[in-house]
Amino acid sequence: MAHPAQDAVPPAAPGGPAPVVMPEANGVGLAAQQPQNNGISEDEIALYDRQIRLWGMQAQEKIRSANVLLITMKALANEIAKNLVLAGINSLTILDPEPVTAADFGAQFLLDEDEARVGMNRAEAASVNLRKLNPRVNVVVDTDHICSKGPSFFAAFNVVVATDLGPQNMVLVNTATRLNNRPFYAAATHGLYGYIFADLIEHDFVVERDVSRPTELGAETRTRAIVGVTVRDDEAGKKVERVTKRELYSTWTLADAATLPEAHRRSPRRLRAVTPALSCLRALFEFVQERGRLPATVPAHARADLERFTLLANDKHNHLGLPTATLRSEFLRSFLQNLGAEIAPVTAILGGQLAQDVINVLGGTQQPIQNTVIFDGNTMEASMFALHPDDEVLGSAQLVSSSAADVQLAVATASTVVPVLGPDGQMMTDVIGMAPMGIPPVGMLQQ
Repeated sequence: MAHPAQDAVPPAAPGGPAPVVMPEANGVGLAAQQPQNNGISEDEIALYDRQIRLWGMQAQEKIRSANVLLITMKALANEIAKNLVLAGINSLTILDPEPVTAADFGAQFLLDEDEARVGMNRAEAASVNLRKLNPRVNVVVDTDHICSKGPSFFAAFNVVVATDLGPQNMVLVNTATRLNNRPFYAAATHGLYGYIFADLIEHDFVVERDVSRPTELGAETRTRAIVGVTVRDDEAGKKVERVTKRELYSTWTLADAATLPEAHRRSPRRLRAVTPALSCLRALFEFVQERGRLPATVPAHARADLERFTLLANDKHNHLGLPTATLRSEFLRSFLQNLGAEIAPVTAILGGQLAQDVINVLGGTQQPIQNTVIFDGNTMEASMFALHPDDEVLGSAQLVSSSAADVQLAVATASTVVPVLGPDGQMMTDVIGMAPMGIPPVGMLQQ
């Protein structure tokens, strides 16, 4: 059951923010906090001065009205929560039904051994220090299980971030965010390895640059188009373009089944540089879907798990078109040995990157993640891949088109998990691989 923090928000100062329900024009913020004076107070300007200089007053106003849902409070989520709270969002809701374990104290810096205890709810325990970081941010704890939440639950948030979820629950949440037109992030770490996935559905952002030659409207890439250009004079009298770009995204289900971008497929050098962690993470998703657990967690099944995981990893590697030589047994062994581990430098890197991307999306500044980041601690590199279904999967609706609604319909139709509302309003899933009644499966979209 959700219960707001008792001491999360101090009384509003005169002219300060007052909570209201305010649907925005783009449908992104149903629960927002709108300043009564349509501006940030002097105290907030002083508090957030550095970041206001970085991304501007308008972006900070959007950030301070944002409500973020963070699912699962482990080491990676600690980093994400810390950065979002310090950035000054309106509220952070932490959804986690699990209790604190002894191992959590070695990985989560938000857990205070003097106040938290084994068996205490994990989100509740972490929320104590989160509120101390920035008392202006309302930290809400929800101890329900994600499967108990109906689709309408997600409508109250501007962004949904899911960490350390299994593939079935990840698809469940992604489906709900699509139904409510809410940006969705998923992320996890396993020791030296990790990933970030973003499904922002359709996202506009603005970049400014000096005018060398006029920028034309139209497609830049398969997923990105320039949809608006304005010109202004800066303080030095130089012409500066304000360019609005639009990115289109795929669901996690479609991205997980996609091949590499064409630019990679045409370049042997690029293919050799792709970390085998991508293949192993995809193999891990499928293994967990099959067995409901991580590989080798049951000693009696360790050998069979190793054989099955190796087969899956090779299949994923071949599907991606990657050279066989880049998936070595040493890497497979390292990946399996890291499963379930939480390493602070890795969670700090990925958590910081994800939180910064959320801030950029909320403020509408800078190009966001498109759409998958894979971190390989062996090389200390985080590589980004735009993973989308081929055009034949989408049929006549291309990712960059004049009608984004056509694309979203095709993406939704191609999803492998169908949301079904039960009598109590909870969200359940139909049989994996089945299409909604009356809609043909993926292979029949556009023959």
